[in-house]
Amino acid sequence: MKILALGDVFGEAAVEYLVSSLPKILSSLSPDLVIANAENASGASGVEPEAAERLFEAGCDVLTGGNHTFGRKAFSAYLDARENALRPANYPAGAPGGGYTVCRAADGRRVLVVSLRGNLGFPVPLACPFETLERILAREQGHYDVSVVDFHAEYTSEKMAMARAFDGKVNVLFGTHTHVPTADETVLPGGTGYLTDLGMTGPVGGVLGVRSETVVAAMKSKLPARFETAEGEIRAHGALFTLSEDGRCLAAERIRF
Repeated sequence: MKILALGDVFGEAAVEYLVSSLPKILSSLSPDLVIANAENASGASGVEPEAAERLFEAGCDVLTGGNHTFGRKAFSAYLDARENALRPANYPAGAPGGGYTVCRAADGRRVLVVSLRGNLGFPVPLACPFETLERILAREQGHYDVSVVDFHAEYTSEKMAMARAFDGKVNVLFGTHTHVPTADETVLPGGTGYLTDLGMTGPVGGVLGVRSETVVAAMKSKLPARFETAEGEIRAHGALFTLSEDGRCLAAERIRF
């Protein structure tokens, strides 16, 4: 079984790129399931329902979220209507949408996909991601064959700690949020496929997908600024995880297109 995970889709040009290129990528890699973090698919803060729909139509099976999931007002209602569009599961229970889903992969297996947000480095803490994931795994026991976690977090230490805590308890765990791919793809001792950060699917001509001059001006002035999506070449970063029949990860491979 192969699971393709795509790093943070940033901006409309990145959506257009995936609409035109993802079918070719899928043809070459033949994944059984495609997961993309889409919290910024409409720009520097949030995703509109139209952009999410285009990603689904392009071949994504599940869209995960993060700290910008609720950046666009219309997306809240969309989350309630689309069970494979996720916000972090450790938001309060009254938040729109759901934090996990169980879907069918192309090979027929039931895959539990969980979206979580870290707490370190964010101004407003959410429920403990460790305890949240423990509860989800216990609640859904027997209802899935493979489990995948997108941990949207700022600190590499928090992502690594989550991976170590759930090694052998989940099949795949990867990090998102920093927009910079890490070089530590591995299979942990318990059989969990892991990568600290997938990186970004977006324009490489700026600073983490944002126009360079905007970011530089904000850092120098120390004043709030309206971030605008950068221009230039689009690159897709992510990882391909290969699992055995019993769910143990056999290989974790970084990808870039």
